[in-house]
Amino acid sequence: MSTLTHRLWFLTLLSFALLFPACPPPGAKLGLDRHAMEDDLDRESLRRAVSQSLAFLDRVPADRIVGQWPRRLTAGEVKDSLVAFLELLDHAGDRKSLDDGVRTRFDLFELPDSSNREEVLFTGYYQPVIKGSLVETKEYRYPIYGIPRDLIEVRLNDFKDHFPSDLAGKVAREKIVGRVDGNLLVPYFSRHEIETLVQIGGKGYEIAWAQDPVDLFFLHIQGSGLLQLEDGRLLQLNYAASNGRPYSSIGKLLLEQGKIPDKNVSMQGLRRYLGEHPEERETILSLNERYIFFRFLEDGPVGNLGVTLTPGRSMATDARLFPKGALAFIVTRQPVLDNEGNLSGWQPLSRFVLNQDTGNAIQGMDRVDLYFGTGPDAGAVAGRMKSKGKLYFLIKKQLGL
Repeated sequence: MSTLTHRLWFLTLLSFALLFPACPPPGAKLGLDRHAMEDDLDRESLRRAVSQSLAFLDRVPADRIVGQWPRRLTAGEVKDSLVAFLELLDHAGDRKSLDDGVRTRFDLFELPDSSNREEVLFTGYYQPVIKGSLVETKEYRYPIYGIPRDLIEVRLNDFKDHFPSDLAGKVAREKIVGRVDGNLLVPYFSRHEIETLVQIGGKGYEIAWAQDPVDLFFLHIQGSGLLQLEDGRLLQLNYAASNGRPYSSIGKLLLEQGKIPDKNVSMQGLRRYLGEHPEERETILSLNERYIFFRFLEDGPVGNLGVTLTPGRSMATDARLFPKGALAFIVTRQPVLDNEGNLSGWQPLSRFVLNQDTGNAIQGMDRVDLYFGTGPDAGAVAGRMKSKGKLYFLIKKQLGL
């Protein structure tokens, strides 16, 4: 082969390398920028959050699969990773030694991966405090329902033998919610049927009454909250079940209808619109058919793992995909508010978090909802949280791999 041919061949290979760079497969172990692994919260909250995940994993058989990404992971593997991380926290005196220890002892699995070019979208949720009563009065007349006795949940996995083989695996983790009407199982009542047509009212399902219907709606969106009684007592309300109907974002629907600008698609913007257009409130709220039923708890809020959430440390992801209770690291930004609660800018956010919750609106590989805590201050930040970023799951390295 001549020198000229060698050069042409080299240039051809170089062109292909530049045009089509090699990419790791989905779920590949990737590096984290050395300046990114700085935890911006205290270690005590991190230990608390890890201990909550361990409390969940202690109740689960070690060989049970608790996640599908970055690979099928067992409860035992996730637990071993958390125990190893706690040991590292106890011995790592500063950020650098913790950073070095994590990179030495853990595999970091990055999202977005090569098959998902879009960055992960981070949003926020919180625990509202709403005014209410344990008895119905003229002032407190919007019911908060417990689980209705006629609500039926069907786990499709129990009927997997009745599905074609190509569908059996897809429905195994799904469930449907309904009620019996004659000899048929039909979908449970929608929000419109429950709130406007009062299909379940007066049957003893009420556990409390709220003062404001918009506060109650956002309690449904958040999934848990504190009920503040007139005597000052605070009672913990937590998600118990749903009507199984699809979740619809009323902010997105109002944006599509041209009723609010893109910059106002936040909890605060929606509250403002509903307050300024009370004649539309019932119709708008009914656009979201999903309805939540509650229960009282001693402590909370409690995520879908049955453990208490830790502000700033607990996140919600798609429960069908990611390992329950697992440790992760996130890099994004969060809103900065002025003294009047208006958005004044953004600041970096990077920290270790635990995968301890889920949500009907949090679906897919590129969605994370971060729990910000309780009350109006947490709500002000959570309501404006909408930022792209990176998500890394940390799994203890396996010997020989």
